Amino acid sequence: MRRGFGFLDATALALGFAFLYVPILLLVVYSFNDSRLVTVWGGFSTRWYRALLDNEPLMEAAWVTVRIALVSASAATILGTLAALALVRWGRFAGRTLFTGLVYAPMVMPEVMTGLALLLFFVAIDLDRGFWTITLAHTTLTMCFVTVVVQARLVTLDRSYEEAAMDLGAPPIRTFFSVTLPMISPAVVAGFLLAFTLSLDDLVIASFNTGPGATTLPIRIYSQVRLGVSPEINAISTILVGIVSAALVVVALIMKRIALKQENPAQQPASN
Repeated sequence: MRRGFGFLDATALALGFAFLYVPILLLVVYSFNDSRLVTVWGGFSTRWYRALLDNEPLMEAAWVTVRIALVSASAATILGTLAALALVRWGRFAGRTLFTGLVYAPMVMPEVMTGLALLLFFVAIDLDRGFWTITLAHTTLTMCFVTVVVQARLVTLDRSYEEAAMDLGAPPIRTFFSVTLPMISPAVVAGFLLAFTLSLDDLVIASFNTGPGATTLPIRIYSQVRLGVSPEINAISTILVGIVSAALVVVALIMKRIALKQENPAQQPASN
């Protein structure tokens, strides 16, 4: 007999959500604190959001972080999708085991090792560290996560739609963009968001591969927290949480609309 959702289940669920979201909620609440002491409530105020606009180093770090996240997530999405197609559609090919290991290696390697290895590589090829080295490093890190997400969708995809399109004369490239890509688009978007979030959050790999003029927000926050937590850090963290949350809501609505269209395709108007 199936057991209902009991008190212990509700308690465990509440504690789990509290553990995850109460710290974020406290950060948001104290970003509106009028006191300079981040742990002492001094009344409601938006002074730290106004002061944030005058904090040029913090704003510059935030802009650099967003740019790196957008570029690296876009590159990781393209490369990860292609890697997933190779693993699912190409079957057994020479070097598949090695290719699979190279794709998934960043997921299991400690970030310290990945950051150090990339640093040594950039030094060996005499590439100046800065915006592009961090972008390449984040692409290397996040591409494997995109591959996992897209590969899981491709494995369960009904290939009869693609075969029907090719039977009707569509070449493979057109079949991919007209049939395959729209059907796996939720997974592709999910992979992009995951890559974007991981890039925003990364500290270790970025600290190894950063250079002049390419200080990311996590590095800036870490260096300031060592000297004391500023209320402006709460403010900019709240803004980032709001941006990511809004993006997730918008993407979820778009994906829901796409899923509904795929389940109930619009009927073509009958010709007279």
